[in-house]
Amino acid sequence: MRAQVSRSSHADWSPAPNRRDPIEMLEDSGQGRMQDLLPLRYGRMARSPFAFFRGAAQIMAYDLQHTPDTGIRVQACGDCHLSNFGGFATPERRLVFDLNDFDETLPAAWEWDVKRLAASFVMAARSNGSGRKQADAAQAAVASYRENIRSFVALSPLECWYESVDVQSVVAEMQDSEWRKQVSKEVQKQVKRTVADHYFPKLTHEQDGKFRIRDNPPVLYHLPEHTDAEALAERLPVMLDSYRQSMAEERRDLLNRYRFVDCAVKVVGVGSVGTRCLVVLMMCDDRHPLLLQIKQANQSVLEPYFGSDHPHHGQRVVVGQRRTQAASDLFLGWTQDLVGRHYYVRQLRDVKISADVSLMTARRLRGYAQLCGRVLARAHARLGAAPMIAGYLGRGESFDLAVAQFALRYADQTEADHSALLRAIKDERLPVLWEED
Repeated sequence: MRAQVSRSSHADWSPAPNRRDPIEMLEDSGQGRMQDLLPLRYGRMARSPFAFFRGAAQIMAYDLQHTPDTGIRVQACGDCHLSNFGGFATPERRLVFDLNDFDETLPAAWEWDVKRLAASFVMAARSNGSGRKQADAAQAAVASYRENIRSFVALSPLECWYESVDVQSVVAEMQDSEWRKQVSKEVQKQVKRTVADHYFPKLTHEQDGKFRIRDNPPVLYHLPEHTDAEALAERLPVMLDSYRQSMAEERRDLLNRYRFVDCAVKVVGVGSVGTRCLVVLMMCDDRHPLLLQIKQANQSVLEPYFGSDHPHHGQRVVVGQRRTQAASDLFLGWTQDLVGRHYYVRQLRDVKISADVSLMTARRLRGYAQLCGRVLARAHARLGAAPMIAGYLGRGESFDLAVAQFALRYADQTEADHSALLRAIKDERLPVLWEED
């Protein structure tokens, strides 16, 4: 395999001679989204090259089709950048660190996840002012991936499947004592923020004796009358019934103890802005809340290059998440509306811990890169790809150095594409809505 696709060849990157206009690709990705939210999406992507990178998974997938491919397939994340990792509570209430975004997941090339992760660390390093050490964290992420993928070769399928990264263990292993204290304090704060005691009072209010979701436009708002969005709310009972059928019977029984109370549109992320997303408030005995997120699932950005293993995109997201995560949300499921749009469902804010990479020094960014590389290796190893990938990578640094070089080159491309977005906004080719900090 190395003779056919050398490890050093993964450093190669230059735009194809007939590369599509990145602004055209952004416009294409807006098809099927809520058109009134697209200016907000462009505004978020325009804030910085790193923000553009986060929202440009489709553009990078288009570019990666022209890069070396070993032919080894894994359940790929599809949007594997450093902000799509984080801590959360398992159904058993353990805190684990894992991938946490699967909108683009699909069986695909393992290299694509690794290269997108590495490029995201170069983008973060540049935004943090890391100077000449822009590639250090990217190389650390790839080296960690290589070393950890090898460690899974010796494990049985069950041992590999049960493997997880415990948040408390990660904190305890931190060498930087000041950072360890900061992270430990944040973890303890988030653990105490239960849905009932923190998010429910924050997100809702009582009106005429009934609980309602609190409007906070433009990121959280009720649907206006006589709009396409209103039709989504009208279809909600049917969508919830379909969602119940996607769940295991015992979890369906649990969900049936809650009744629907209210719903509102929620604008999430960067690349996801414009996709239909609802926050649904459900209650049991008017005292116990359950907050669900129903999010539209479109065609994966990987599908044009690898096909799809599920005709229902919501099911694709759920199955991919279950294949990849050490433990998945208790209420994970999928549904569709009456016009054929696909959705997946999960809990909203069930002990979610995110790292603020903008505040990380070069040393801390490198440590975080090693952690993300470890988690990605575990995700790719779960379905048996570890021996092939580890055999190809070997023990040396050839692949690490090559992908770090690729990440630098692709970061340059991202900055050029970001500049193209700014020009398109200035020339009024794209509408924009700027949010206040």
